[in-house]
This record gives sequence, C-alpha cells and structure tokens, in this order.
Amino acid sequence: MGNTFEWHKEAEKQWNSRADFWNENSKNMWDEGSRQTIIPFFQQYVSPGDKVADIGCGDGYGSFKLHQSGYDVTGVDIAPEMIERAKQQVSADELTFVQGEMTELDFSDESFDAVMAINSLEWLETPAKGLAELKRIVRPKGKLCIGVLGPTAAPRQNSYRRLFGENVICNTMMPWEFELMAEEMGLNLIGGEGVYKRGISEKRLKGLPKELRQAMTFMWIFMLEK
Repeated sequence: MGNTFEWHKEAEKQWNSRADFWNENSKNMWDEGSRQTIIPFFQQYVSPGDKVADIGCGDGYGSFKLHQSGYDVTGVDIAPEMIERAKQQVSADELTFVQGEMTELDFSDESFDAVMAINSLEWLETPAKGLAELKRIVRPKGKLCIGVLGPTAAPRQNSYRRLFGENVICNTMMPWEFELMAEEMGLNLIGGEGVYKRGISEKRLKGLPKELRQAMTFMWIFMLEK
C-alpha cells in the first residue's frame, strides 16, 4: 500500500524543498514585484509599534519590511527550512521567527494587534480553520491583512492536478469566496485593493464593479477587523 497522504506534512515537505527558490525571489517580490504595495496598504490601518504576526512568512523578508516600518514582528512558517533562512538573512534582534502550523498556532488568545497572511490560507486543507485561528490570536478591534491569489495568478496552477483526483497542497479560492468566509466568521471588511499583472491599467479598471476588478487580479488584499 502507498503512504497515506497527510496534507500538512506534505506542505511542510514541499515548502522545505522550495526554500532556495523562494529565498532567491522574495526580496524582488516585496521591493519591486507583486508584493510591493502590501506594506503601504498595511500602514493605512495598523499603527507603528503594534505587535504583528506574519503568518506564512517564508524566508522572512516581508517580516523584515514590517519591522523596518516600525512594527513588533513575529514571523511564522510551516517549513523549518524557511525559518532557518529567515534567521540567517534577517539581522534584527527585535524580530522573532518560529516554526508553526497555521491551524494550530502556539500563541495565546488575543496575543497580537494585527496579523498579516499573504497567499497563506490557500495552502491549507481547510482555509476556514486557518482564518479562525488568525481571528483567535488577534485582540478585539485588531486587524487582519489577508492576501488571496486572484484568478490570473500563476501559482494557482499548484491546485490544477486536483481535477484528476490527485493530491495537491493548494486550495485555491476566489476573492469573493474568501470575503463570504470572513463575513460568516464575524470579521468586518474595512478595506481592500487589487494587485494586477502588467497590461491592466487604472484606466481599464475605472468604473468597473469590485467583482470584475477582482476577476482580473493576480492578488486581492483584504483588510479585516475583528
């Protein structure tokens, strides 16, 4: 008999194997690429000095960007290899990195003023469990900045083989699905913006309803309040 597929063990294994690739590309993504607008968006809603958990932090460069912006940051990732790279490359004594699974975070209730989770929920077997855990660790009126891959994002191809009945570790969702899930959990939507591929201009987006703007996104960034 073959080995039983265990989603989160497989996720840890696969993200460990991707650590080098991610490490080579993360700085560019945060400084100039698809993630460059996230920290400025985050700053509109979360005050400097607040205690922030970066869930699914990868090699820690996004956590470092948050730290540079004046936040007290703890980075969490499922992959030990990612956490090791984060500790090696980010030289800031004030930053903390821990290995952990998003649906079972080792933090007390209401430990943080805010959380950031960019393209993290998609990699869970049950994204609702992850969102519930993020809600648990944030204080009342705390903020949750969540990035969800849009329909045009190439990483969504990681879930394609599910159509053949194969096991995958990517659970893609539409932005509107995430919004409904957050609403069902009692989280209040207070802001949002899209990240688009080149070729989609502000002129083309102007006047379109949110659903159509989201349909063209590489990623939609939500800001929720507990």
